[in-house]
Amino acid sequence: MDTNSYYHSPAASPSLPSNLEKFLAVVLGGFGLATAFLALFSMALTMLFAGRMFPGLNVAGVEIGGMSREAASAALQAGISYPTTGLVVVESDGQVWTFTPGQLGLTVDHEATLDHAYAQGREGWPWQRIGERIRLLRSGKVIAPVMLMDERLTRQTLGNVAAEINQEMREASLQLEGTRVIAIPGQVGRIVDLEAALAELKPSLLSLFNANITLQVTEYQPTILDASAQAELATALLSQPLVLRASPDPNEKFGPWELSPETLVEMLVIERTASENGATYVVKLNENRLHNLLAPLAPGLTHSPQNARFIFNDETRLLEVIQQAVNGRELLVSESVANINARLAEGQHTIDLTFQEVLPDVTDSATGEQLGITELVAEQSTFFYGSDDGRIQNIVTAAGQFHGLLVPPGATFSMVDNIGDISLDSGYAEAWIIYGDRTVKGVGGGVCQVSTTLFRTVFFGGFPVVERWPHSYRVYYYELAQSGAVNENMAGLDATVYAPVVDFRFTNDTPYWLLMETYVDVAARRLTWKFYSTSDGRQVDWSTTGLQDRIKPPYPVYEESDDLNKGQIKQVDWAVEGASVTVSRTVTRGGSVLFEDTFATTYVPWASVCQYGPGTKDYPPEGDDRDRYKCQKQ
Repeated sequence: MDTNSYYHSPAASPSLPSNLEKFLAVVLGGFGLATAFLALFSMALTMLFAGRMFPGLNVAGVEIGGMSREAASAALQAGISYPTTGLVVVESDGQVWTFTPGQLGLTVDHEATLDHAYAQGREGWPWQRIGERIRLLRSGKVIAPVMLMDERLTRQTLGNVAAEINQEMREASLQLEGTRVIAIPGQVGRIVDLEAALAELKPSLLSLFNANITLQVTEYQPTILDASAQAELATALLSQPLVLRASPDPNEKFGPWELSPETLVEMLVIERTASENGATYVVKLNENRLHNLLAPLAPGLTHSPQNARFIFNDETRLLEVIQQAVNGRELLVSESVANINARLAEGQHTIDLTFQEVLPDVTDSATGEQLGITELVAEQSTFFYGSDDGRIQNIVTAAGQFHGLLVPPGATFSMVDNIGDISLDSGYAEAWIIYGDRTVKGVGGGVCQVSTTLFRTVFFGGFPVVERWPHSYRVYYYELAQSGAVNENMAGLDATVYAPVVDFRFTNDTPYWLLMETYVDVAARRLTWKFYSTSDGRQVDWSTTGLQDRIKPPYPVYEESDDLNKGQIKQVDWAVEGASVTVSRTVTRGGSVLFEDTFATTYVPWASVCQYGPGTKDYPPEGDDRDRYKCQKQ
């Protein structure tokens, strides 16, 4: 046995079959030759196309293979015309704008494109470069040019388009030209979304494709787009005068009041207001100015309700209506303002003011039982002997103001509030009145006969007196007895009124209504005042100090008068002694004192006033022998 046939070198790999070894030797030998060939081929191409593009290169349809950089640059500049010949169409709501890509900021970066083209087959590992060069030779390669996009120019160009589309939103408005109202229509706002347009356009431009884009436009609707209806309303409002009436009654004493269109236009306001259907304009007259116009009218237009007036029939013991109740009214200023604007909105130009009806406390159907008027509870009379016709007329007129009047339980009655207007127009005449430190002719002389009679009815009826003013000096009318003689015990029981500052007031402190009746017997020169109610059993005890501290009147005052002739003398005021008196009263019921009060009066001494004509002999007289009470004759 040959020992070498079984020898294996411990370090050697197992042996291959001899055929396989031969095959591998051939393959490896061939691969080495191919590799060497490719390397030599690549080196040859490198040398052959040094400074030139490899063959097979195409840039956006322009063949530049084998060209030098300069030739390739010229070919690209001539061959790539997309920036100047491409088409970009921009549309919006039927409008069309066209641009070249270059106008939108697109340009070819030739240097970068050439750098990219020259790098083809020259980058990567050696085997990568060999493979790329083989592919270029076999099938060529199309590469995209390097494009530059100036977005600043793109935005500017698209912004110019947007400027034609964009518009500011504008609310409709109203404008005054004299008394004419013009409606200015609103405008829908529009804004182009430039960012969306750029995002849509950019990929197409960079890919050298023609583009057609529709701009995205956002619209903003104004709240008020049309105000023509309000303009028509305002024009109608100013087309004629506005007439305000207290009522449609032709006998209405107040108004009407007319506002011309020129006045109305100064008061016109146009206010924006929200509603369920959106905002709108409200055309109306300025509420504050209307309020200021109506408020001063309210006192004259407001009428207090008037209770029915009655007399108490002493035989039937029932109330009889002598004057029907009158409903009152109160001007509602705020409601009137609202009503004026509401009616104007309806096209009306004659508008009635708004009133609230005020019902009287006592209607015609009231009964004595309901009111607690069941009997005569107080009665007093005074006398006015020697009064002239004017004074008598005033007594009759003033007393009539209180005949049948009612005083509610617990209420304080004011004579001034109920006597009305003392004037010639109200039926009064001129008569003697105390004015300052003189007795002069004046409208209403004799009214104090009425106030004095009321005071005494209140005094002896046992009702609380709230306000009473005495006369400045003693007036003998108020101390006359039925016989015509002076009863000095009545001194201090007079009361004067002089509207609106000097009043006589008393309180009906009973739970019953109080009915007043006044009667003037002109023939007997007597004024009688009666109170009807329900007696609560009160009693009146009174006393008087009588006249004290009497003071003689001053000597007469002599006045020269151009109205008198020489030697003519006329007495125009009469002297009265001064004195003081205090009257006390205690009102009781069932032995218990309800209240006590006193009325202290101080009468000033009063001088006669004597007038004489210029040049009258021995006038004015002098010396202590002058008569203090009358004017001395010549």
